Amino acid sequence: MGLRGLLHLLLVLLDCWASVSAQAGATPVVTMEDLNSTEPAPTTLRPALSPRPPETSRAPRPFSGPRPTPVTDVAALCVCDLSPENCDVNCCCDPDCSSTDFSIFSACSIPVVMGDSQFCSQKAAIYSLNFTADPPQRIFKLVEQINPSIFCIHITNYKPALSFINPEVPDENNFDKLMKTSDGFSLNAESDASFTDKPDAPNSAKYEYGVCLQTSDSFLRFPSPLTSSLCSDNNPAAFLVNQAVKCTRSISLEQCEEIETLSMAYYSSPKILRVPNSGTKVPITVQSIVFRSLNKTLTRLEDTDVLRQVLVETGQVQVCTNVVLEVKYSLTYTDAGEVVQADLSLLLGAVSSAMVPLQQKFEIYFIQSTNRYGQLTILRSTTEQDCLAAEGIRTPVLFGYSMQSGCKLRLTGAVTCRLVAQKVKSLLKGQGFPDYVAPFGNSRAQDVLDWVPVHFITQTSHVKDSCQLPVALAIEVKWTKYGSLLNPQAKIVNVTANLISSSFPETSSGNERTILISTAVTFVDVSAPAEAGFRARPAINARLPFNFFFPFV
Repeated sequence: MGLRGLLHLLLVLLDCWASVSAQAGATPVVTMEDLNSTEPAPTTLRPALSPRPPETSRAPRPFSGPRPTPVTDVAALCVCDLSPENCDVNCCCDPDCSSTDFSIFSACSIPVVMGDSQFCSQKAAIYSLNFTADPPQRIFKLVEQINPSIFCIHITNYKPALSFINPEVPDENNFDKLMKTSDGFSLNAESDASFTDKPDAPNSAKYEYGVCLQTSDSFLRFPSPLTSSLCSDNNPAAFLVNQAVKCTRSISLEQCEEIETLSMAYYSSPKILRVPNSGTKVPITVQSIVFRSLNKTLTRLEDTDVLRQVLVETGQVQVCTNVVLEVKYSLTYTDAGEVVQADLSLLLGAVSSAMVPLQQKFEIYFIQSTNRYGQLTILRSTTEQDCLAAEGIRTPVLFGYSMQSGCKLRLTGAVTCRLVAQKVKSLLKGQGFPDYVAPFGNSRAQDVLDWVPVHFITQTSHVKDSCQLPVALAIEVKWTKYGSLLNPQAKIVNVTANLISSSFPETSSGNERTILISTAVTFVDVSAPAEAGFRARPAINARLPFNFFFPFV
């Protein structure tokens, strides 16, 4: 490179440095907007400097002028909005959320939304929560972020790069041309997929509403009646689509053990992909198995011959045992569209000729995991007041806010007391019940000895021939004022979770009972009366000389 070329390169670098320095010195545009406003703040574009050597004469650049309008409006983009026309928990950019919804959020799951970070200047939408307000409010800012790097992209002059190019699909007219311009076609799965137009293919980063739940080999099958009451086993389960259906099957009692849709393994063996087209699999966990004929709860997949022998001894002559009568899926997902847990509950029974055609019941519902950080949570009251329908819907405990909520639970004789007790206990505690809480709002996780343990106490009342069921969870948080009298800080000193159980008579078969389940949290100020403190009086250590009173003494 000669001296002329080196001088030209230095001028170009100085041009980029001057443009970036001018943008970095400017004050970013910050807009405080209303909760429901998404209009971007006005900005002023600074023209780019284009110095050139005086002896060089060139034509105007073809891309001179303002840069193209951004394809993505960060103020209107919301990647955590999974449910249409519904407010997603902790999704601060969800347009379906109101100020009441924002007041119960614990944090913003997506705090910053921005485009390509390689640009010299771009807009960024920042979401946060103001917990000092009463009630807490959402804060939305639209700021102009500056990239100080001299190698940042100042102007997007290649407009085709702003959109995807539609691939040319081979057909009878262009096949010969594509064969000449390429190295040929290979008949494998990858090449076939590259020329297949799949506009409805799900995003590989997350599940979205209505997308089929993928498994390791296909998709999660959810039997449903289609054109008739008969079960169709090729119906896929869709993400965030709660369903409860009944359908019938025409079966032969002599061959019922060979029908895979009547076995437990058919519903428990699939492994759901955590996100579409990923390698991470979520196994289906069998939470409970109930055998209806014997009213017996099974904790493992017991042998079929043992159950058949028990039926013969008790005088029941059904031919088919271990037949699946009811299936209930419970899938837990995050606000990022990931399936993190899959639970399965089964109701088994013995089928006789009087029950043919067989009727089966299938349910699937989705629970959003809102306790990613192990917070204290309580039940959130809903209009239906159904504990099973509201399972997983929790409200975070906010410091200083005493709350109480509850729901109703219907009990039948088909479910054992022990199974109901376990279900209600997990319902009251919620997901990720913490063992410790932070004494201050800014306590560090590595200061383990400073954290306050949660004391879990169980209260029961023993009554003969009765069912002990948890009915309430009462959380008491004791705090005190700590520090200077001029600026005291709240400090948690004790947390107690009291699980209260009551005795209920066993429910007979065919009868139902409704019990009330409640959770509550109270905050108790245990601060001691403030006492004004003064410095100790100074001690005067003065000694007289030994001959001070001479000659009198």
